[in-house]
Amino acid sequence: MAANLSHLERITEDDRLIAIVKPAGLATANAARGTPSVFTILQKSRPDGAFLGVVSRLDAPVSGVLVMAKTRAAAAELSRQFRERLVEKTYVAVIEGRFPAPVGQWVEWHDRIERQGEERRSRLRPTAAANRPVRAKEADHDEEDEGEVAGGECHVRARVVKRFGEVSLVELAPSTGRRHQLRAQLAARGCPIVGDKLYGARLPFAAAPGCGPAIALHARSLGFAHPGTKQPVVLQAGWPTAWMVRFPSLAKGDICTPPS
Repeated sequence: MAANLSHLERITEDDRLIAIVKPAGLATANAARGTPSVFTILQKSRPDGAFLGVVSRLDAPVSGVLVMAKTRAAAAELSRQFRERLVEKTYVAVIEGRFPAPVGQWVEWHDRIERQGEERRSRLRPTAAANRPVRAKEADHDEEDEGEVAGGECHVRARVVKRFGEVSLVELAPSTGRRHQLRAQLAARGCPIVGDKLYGARLPFAAAPGCGPAIALHARSLGFAHPGTKQPVVLQAGWPTAWMVRFPSLAKGDICTPPS
């Protein structure tokens, strides 16, 4: 999507929340002085003094669905759902290298992720359950949010959907929310995300005009209970324009669906 930084694509908005499609290369919040973020752009469109709450984050290089709260009560409720791993999330990524499972086979990765102080990269310590196939009768695990956590367990279900040349389309359903979790978990298996030089990627990926560096990781969907009505809400973001141009053989048809 082209980056018109005075207007972000809205998925939905009501009196309690606003959901947008975040462009790759744009920070969620807390950007350097003078640098735009989703928070500052949305604040400019709101009445003076109106509340806007950050309840989850996407890394600046990542695109996709992002929700913010418009009341303190909604912020508390949405934050609770993220914290208690009640939010269902699906991501898609274009990776380099060879995904460690056949096309279509779901695997589970269970790791411990760690980061020291101001280090940019996070590190993984695989656990005994890492990279095992998903069995149909197994119970679901928990959720992902790009939170500012120094370390902890991280879990994801993943599968490769399509392969084309030296890249593949991967679907990811994380059940925990750790900083750089998906980036580190893929890189640790020898398949870093295209554009993610921090985690060893060779292939570049261009950001939208006016935005910073980008990687080919996209938050496809969010599912949660509406903080006002308590009814289920599922928000989706389609293929980014940059993906349609760069990966036409992968970005065809509907984006993946969450695992059953």
